Amino acid sequence: MVGAVRARLTGWEGRRYTGIARAAMARWVDLAALPDADLEAVRREAAAALRGRGDFPPDRVAEVFALVREVSGRVIGQRPYPVQMMGAAALLDGRVAQMATGEGKTLAAGLAAATAALAGLPVHVVTVNAYLAERDAGLMRPLYAALGLSVGVVSEGQEVPARAAAYACDITYCTNKDLAFDYLRDRIALGQRATDIRLKLRSLTGVPGATTPLRLRGLHFAIVDEADSVLIDEARTPLIISAPAGSQFEPATLTEALAVAAALRPGQDYGIDLNQRRVVLTEEGRHALDARLAGAGPPWRARVTREELIRQALSALHLFHRDEHYILRDGKVVIIDEYTGRVMPDRAWSDGLHQMIEHKEGCALSSARATLARMTYQRFFRRYCRLAGMTGTTGGVEAELWTVYGLAVARIPTHRPVRRVHHPDRVLPDEETKWQAVIDRVAALNRQGLPVLLGTRSVAASGAASARLSAAGLAHTVLSAAQDRREAEIVARAGGRGRITVATNMAGRGTDIKLDPWVAEHGGLHVIMTERHDARRIDGQLAGRAGRQGEPGSFEAILSLDDPLLDGHPVSRPLARALLARFGQPAGRWLLRWAQRRAERLHARMRGDLLRADRMQDRILAFAGHSE
Repeated sequence: MVGAVRARLTGWEGRRYTGIARAAMARWVDLAALPDADLEAVRREAAAALRGRGDFPPDRVAEVFALVREVSGRVIGQRPYPVQMMGAAALLDGRVAQMATGEGKTLAAGLAAATAALAGLPVHVVTVNAYLAERDAGLMRPLYAALGLSVGVVSEGQEVPARAAAYACDITYCTNKDLAFDYLRDRIALGQRATDIRLKLRSLTGVPGATTPLRLRGLHFAIVDEADSVLIDEARTPLIISAPAGSQFEPATLTEALAVAAALRPGQDYGIDLNQRRVVLTEEGRHALDARLAGAGPPWRARVTREELIRQALSALHLFHRDEHYILRDGKVVIIDEYTGRVMPDRAWSDGLHQMIEHKEGCALSSARATLARMTYQRFFRRYCRLAGMTGTTGGVEAELWTVYGLAVARIPTHRPVRRVHHPDRVLPDEETKWQAVIDRVAALNRQGLPVLLGTRSVAASGAASARLSAAGLAHTVLSAAQDRREAEIVARAGGRGRITVATNMAGRGTDIKLDPWVAEHGGLHVIMTERHDARRIDGQLAGRAGRQGEPGSFEAILSLDDPLLDGHPVSRPLARALLARFGQPAGRWLLRWAQRRAERLHARMRGDLLRADRMQDRILAFAGHSE
């Protein structure tokens, strides 16, 4: 109930920061006339006034915002708008600033991070991928340097000393996964009895290496970019640190498991829950396994082990597919993050599933993994002394953000009116007619010279779209996990005249597509969504690639009743097609929206179950240890 009330107050929560922005703009007029030396004196006074307070008084915040605005204009040529100051004030107030896509969240976060760092707070700016962390840190580094602040970036492949140095900076840019796993690794290095007093005593001993294994220096203030993705979508999956545990099963055993699984009858011997991505063996299936594997070798004698092997084999065959959930790169199975569309080369599925998929694909088997530590995002981010976030989309999750993290949402107005045109969704009966409509639409837009961004959900879907565009003679570029090394180059060209770009979720968050002047004058970028996502918010992120910062742009969805979102839906596809034929487009839109709402409710329930399981595990381990 409290969360629902909070959700309805989001507009008021944003307007409350108007006074800070006005005061900052009034003060900036005076600062704009000062020479650099006098600005430095103002910086020292402002920092001294904030340090040691533990809070951010509005008058002091306005003073710092005015200073940072002028320094930013002189150093990087960008001065924060009043709405960006409102967003930054919301961050300092410990809220989620909801700012429309393209409204300059990078600069708003930099403004808040600089203010907090001047007050003496170590700041973590958390992004959803390494590309954004590197990009945003590079953009903001000259500003931070001019303010006397150091900035670090945590990137993949860094050794412990380099990571510790990055975290020791005043402001650190990192991904949510790197940050959380570094925290878990520190917990492992410290052991179960680590406390602040013990750490200080260890440092006083002067013993070499007493504190060097640590990466972080504490959890002080986090600004989470794309907060709905990090705190909500990715909170469905626990974070697990594991170590090599040798090979549990021989390749011959995995081969036999896949053969037995392939021979089982779907619907009779096993059922598949596509929504929760799991396989359930029936009693009939268990009897079939007992009969087939009677007298088999040692791996098959224990019933629990036998059934788990078969469940993993069924999962590898029916639930995890190449170019959708993983790709093959350099002879290895590399997982694709379903939320960002990016590869995760250092991640592996647990409980032998990764090795089963490797064997299915004919790859060399990696070592099985044993769990060393486990944590959820819900628990991790609540450990920060101060937590804030920003995103362009919070629809439907405001109550959960408040209930789980204590974060209220502040909706910030746009700097300029939104000019993006949303065309009505088109729902077609099958994939073939959908793709014909998509190709016709892309060709028509291409003849006009407008750039097109074609959004898909998976690498496989991007490949299918690419093949159809090629067959139609339409030159294009593909951006997916398979082409991630060319991301910056592809994004830089996507707003050019007549460009066609096919992209997965990689283009859905944080991607700023710059328009050619001609394009900006003739209608802007046109985005076409070809598959619905599991949440409206993700669809909104894709739409937000067009019409940014008051620029022209347009968005439409061309969908079909073969959409993966309808897999496992109570309404069968023949019935769905009959409804579409009888009632037209409203029926098709309603069916897909209903399926999306079911997915949103299911995922919310899964996050709740994970949080409850996490708390229960803590209670169970209260006397024996901790899950981390």
